[in-house]
Amino acid sequence: MSNRLVQGFTLIEVLVALAILAVALAAASRASVMMADSSVELRQRMLASWVAQNRLAELQARRAWPDIGTREGEAEQAGLMLAWRETVSPTPNQAFRRIEISVGEPGREHALSRLTGYLARATSQ
Repeated sequence: MSNRLVQGFTLIEVLVALAILAVALAAASRASVMMADSSVELRQRMLASWVAQNRLAELQARRAWPDIGTREGEAEQAGLMLAWRETVSPTPNQAFRRIEISVGEPGREHALSRLTGYLARATSQ
C-alpha cells in the first residue's frame, strides 16, 4: 500500500471536463439562436395574419362585391412592410364569392399567412 495521497485532477480529467462543458455551451448557444430566429418568424406570421384579417374585414365592412380575379397590394403592420394577394372566385351560390388572401414578404413567394373567407352580395331593399 502506498502512503501517497491523491490530490487534484489529472490533466486528462480536466480536458475531458472542458470538452463536455464546451459541447454543452455550444448546444445552449445554438438553442438560444434558434429561439431568437423562431420568435422573429412568429412575429412576422402574426403580423401577416393581421394584414389578412384586416383585408377581409375591410371588404366585408364596405360590403364590397369585387370582380373575380386576383389583386395585389402592400400593407404596413407594426413597421413591417408586407405584400398581400387576394384571389376572388365564384361559388355555387351566386350570392357569395370566395376570397383567399395570402400575405408574405414583398418579392418572395413564401406566404407567411393565408386566410379564406366569403363575401355576400349586398341585397337591395
